[in-house]
Amino acid sequence: MSTRTRIALAAAAVLAVVAAAAFYVLGDDGPDGAQDGAENASGASEADPDVAVETVVDDMGGAWGTAFLPDSGELLVTQVAGTLSLVDTDSGGTTEIDGTPEVTTEGQGGLLDVAVDPEYAEEPWVYLTYSAEDDEGGTSTHVGRGQLDADGGSLDDFEVVYTAEPEASDDHFGSVLAFDEDGKLIVAFGDRGSKEFDDHPSQDTTNTLGTTVRLERDGSVPDDNPFLDDDGVEDEIYTYGHRNVQGIAVQPGTDDIWLSEHGEQEGDSLRTIDGGQNHGWPIAHTGCEYGTDIPVGDDPFERDDVEAPLHHWECGSEGFPPAGMAFYEGEEFPSWDGDLLVAGLGQQYLARFTVDGTEVEEAEELLVDEGLRVRDVVVDPQDGAVLVAFDDEGAPLVKLTAEG
Repeated sequence: MSTRTRIALAAAAVLAVVAAAAFYVLGDDGPDGAQDGAENASGASEADPDVAVETVVDDMGGAWGTAFLPDSGELLVTQVAGTLSLVDTDSGGTTEIDGTPEVTTEGQGGLLDVAVDPEYAEEPWVYLTYSAEDDEGGTSTHVGRGQLDADGGSLDDFEVVYTAEPEASDDHFGSVLAFDEDGKLIVAFGDRGSKEFDDHPSQDTTNTLGTTVRLERDGSVPDDNPFLDDDGVEDEIYTYGHRNVQGIAVQPGTDDIWLSEHGEQEGDSLRTIDGGQNHGWPIAHTGCEYGTDIPVGDDPFERDDVEAPLHHWECGSEGFPPAGMAFYEGEEFPSWDGDLLVAGLGQQYLARFTVDGTEVEEAEELLVDEGLRVRDVVVDPQDGAVLVAFDDEGAPLVKLTAEG
């Protein structure tokens, strides 16, 4: 846990509410575990700013995913219970969007992530991931899309474009989505909580549990996917050996795809993906079996056939359980340029990491005093303000700006 100093500009009673201003300064080093890297450094040399927190929407609890519409300042927010909302981040005005799919909310399921088509101006597709039940009682993670009528408050012509394998479990739907540099859709699927470590679906490439898949926007398979010539791997698989991915971000300047992932007992991680990789779960992992100090698999840093994380919280640490994340670009916080913001569920704060190539270092803890499980973070492309959503019921949607 990094050391921090916070400078308050209001009395303690004011700080207790979310809408109050709170200020933070740079902390010491965070947990280690990063590998060496050389370029794409983040973090300017000037002093880090004090941060003001304001409430945008009083009750946006149970949130999962966020995505800005281009050139409008309006933010799409999913809530696990099944609601998709369009929020004016200046006024706080909120419109509930009709036409969303029916979702199954047992366990960790529900309405999950949201993404906006790269060519939204011409084709206003909005993509959703969500859990839904089939006719035989199994649940699957679905990927669907509809055309957003923002003025009319509806998602029209909704269609399912891809469905992962069904399972009876209600755990680890683990689904986030983003577009890569070629405009292909990258979707992460969880392992559905399997404890069969000796014969695990994440290492079975004839299914898509515990994988990322790469799709055309209509759900078909791109003709340059990495496993097309391998009969033992499903064509849509991009990477495999994942447990429960909870965040995804494309790094500006490199177009590298970064993931945040939950471990077993600790073993949480930040990692990058490239087509064809095995990310090791559960044959190589930095966590332990729940309730024990028994490692799950081998040390991933000692195997050359799996991809080790760039940053991790190993067994015996307090862990972090990361969720959504975003790279910072914008004018509001120039000293954060290129930094990675990561939502913390278990530790209940927003972490800011500096990034130097593949070296990742925790620099600051934000929103500590809110006492809420941070679910997602997104940067306003117009002004660089940071919007943060929380997992807790009744929690607000908040905006971070530089004070002064």
